[in-house]
Amino acid sequence: MVKIIMHGCNGKMGQMISGIVAADPDAEIVAGIDAFDDGHNTYPVYTDIDACDVQADCLIDFSIAGAVDKMLEYCVAKQLPCVLCTTGLSQEQLQKVADASQKVAVLKSANMSLGINLLLKMLKEAAGVLAPAGYDIEIVEKHHRLKVDAPSGTALALADSINEELNSEYEYVFDRSSRREQRPTKEIGISAVRGGTIVGEHDVIFAGVDEVITFSHGAYSKGVFGKGAVQAAKFLAGKGAGLYDMSHVIDAQLA
Repeated sequence: MVKIIMHGCNGKMGQMISGIVAADPDAEIVAGIDAFDDGHNTYPVYTDIDACDVQADCLIDFSIAGAVDKMLEYCVAKQLPCVLCTTGLSQEQLQKVADASQKVAVLKSANMSLGINLLLKMLKEAAGVLAPAGYDIEIVEKHHRLKVDAPSGTALALADSINEELNSEYEYVFDRSSRREQRPTKEIGISAVRGGTIVGEHDVIFAGVDEVITFSHGAYSKGVFGKGAVQAAKFLAGKGAGLYDMSHVIDAQLA
């Protein structure tokens, strides 16, 4: 059984992961870290991470950017592998993540969904076949009206996965309203839709002559990200120092 410390345990994702782990016979949350605690959790909660002396196999972080630096220091000191799910990190913090990964296992991914990360692998193969055959590539992402960044990090990760296969020869285009010209061949268009309570939808379109191939992924609750984080924790437990991502989890499951 994998023993987990949940960093940010009383946030929405922390509580969702707590529920997922409670129903998983192969995992257990042995402690939580959160600035707020009303005593409702079934495990001990520490408002100061340095006060937590509970033995664990991995830490899952779904907190805020301001809490990540101290969390990384804690994981390095305890030699505790960390699944880092918090987004919006500064360049300085990203460097701290890289530095920490030289001393302890850190898994960081733009999207924790297993489905999205399998899609990333599939898109590389599709791009290798369809782009040389002249297919145009477009990505359309849809999210709830409260999401402030556009395009989404996941949309950019999908584009990066495709472009990596194409030797980074393709330009990303986010807005064509100021251009009046025929679409260039080596271009990946990325469009963002914001509305309602859409959790997250991504369509990757390969448009050829008389044929369109679309890869679609829809997330209907944030539970898909929580499930992915738990799978990542199971994978990371016992791993040595290094920087991992969800592709390593997918590869391990396919092996």
